[in-house]
Amino acid sequence: MNMKKKLALLALITALSFNDAVAQKNFNINGVEIPRTIEFKGKKMSLNGVGQRSKFFTDLYVQALYLTRYSQDAVQILDSETEMSISLHITSGLISSKKLTKALEKGMEKSVGESGMLKFSKELKELEYLLSTEATKVGDVFELTFNPQDESLWITKNKDYKGQIKGLEFKKAFYGIWLSENPVDKKLKNELLGKD
Repeated sequence: MNMKKKLALLALITALSFNDAVAQKNFNINGVEIPRTIEFKGKKMSLNGVGQRSKFFTDLYVQALYLTRYSQDAVQILDSETEMSISLHITSGLISSKKLTKALEKGMEKSVGESGMLKFSKELKELEYLLSTEATKVGDVFELTFNPQDESLWITKNKDYKGQIKGLEFKKAFYGIWLSENPVDKKLKNELLGKD
């Protein structure tokens, strides 16, 4: 092989490697770009699993779970006191801020029961306020990140900080919407755990 062909082959391999590296930075699910890694206060988290929440044949949101260490153990994830994040990518115009809040409350009630809802009534009011400061639309991305430094759930919308809700127990209950023994969607739970 002459030098010209070698250089052309090397250029092709380099281009393919670069394109592959770019593709690996994101994961596409139904047209939604999901980053493979995110950072929170300098701590890197990797995509653990991703899935779509649908109801009555309507895709509502694409959800991703990020952890500092890959895990398929839902109990271990819920009990963990390390950084973790759930992102919700809104894909339906049927989701308003109010409907999103109500859906999360229903999911949490399924997870923790009525007594749990009473226990977390203050935190749920805070959540409702933080999620409803402005209209929710298709393309919005909510990130709900647990920060072990202050034991708070940090809430951002399209990367804008909205506020935080204190409490490790609330984080367990909130993440339990999708990861508890009684999740809002069993298929989605398995997808977030990387089992599907």
